[in-house]
Amino acid sequence: MEKPAPTNHEIHPLIAQRWSPRAFDSKLVETEKLAQLFEAARWTSSCFNDQPWAFIIATKDDTVNYQKMLDCIVLGNVVWAQVSPVLGLIVAQKAFKHNGKPNAWGEYDAGQAAATLVLQATALNLVAHQMGGFDATKAIATFNIPETARPIAAIAIGYAGETSNLPADLQERENAPRDRYPSSSFVFTGGWGNSAPFV
Repeated sequence: MEKPAPTNHEIHPLIAQRWSPRAFDSKLVETEKLAQLFEAARWTSSCFNDQPWAFIIATKDDTVNYQKMLDCIVLGNVVWAQVSPVLGLIVAQKAFKHNGKPNAWGEYDAGQAAATLVLQATALNLVAHQMGGFDATKAIATFNIPETARPIAAIAIGYAGETSNLPADLQERENAPRDRYPSSSFVFTGGWGNSAPFV
């Protein structure tokens, strides 16, 4: 299922095609494609080029680690995420590597790495759905994440599946039109709340 964004201005097709479905196919993702996703993330920009991200990944053919990952996801997301062939955690380092000082931009940079990964996934005809609905405390204990790092999101990656395989309430959400706030509500000039004239 494709669901391109109904944009007000022309944007790159890769960005318009990216969306976060809940309907996944159980087909495994090829290892070469997985490697490409993380190579893309590797080349994300970051403050001081610190690269403060880490990804903990479990594929469905690794049944033990996949179940451990699934157990960290809230039940409302497990309903659909359990079909996805790849589950993971996006983790941010709390301090700079070069001087050990707190990195106030670590989570921002880790988010950029995740966004880069997701766009690469779209280019490879894969889909990804990032989630805040996971148990960070459980994830830390399960995967031995050190105190120097913080899990900030979970992610499901795979091939798009059939919407009809979802529960009825999720089918409705999956098929609903895509929507976004207008650019004028968040692009300002001269001060907060003053919409920029070009949007």
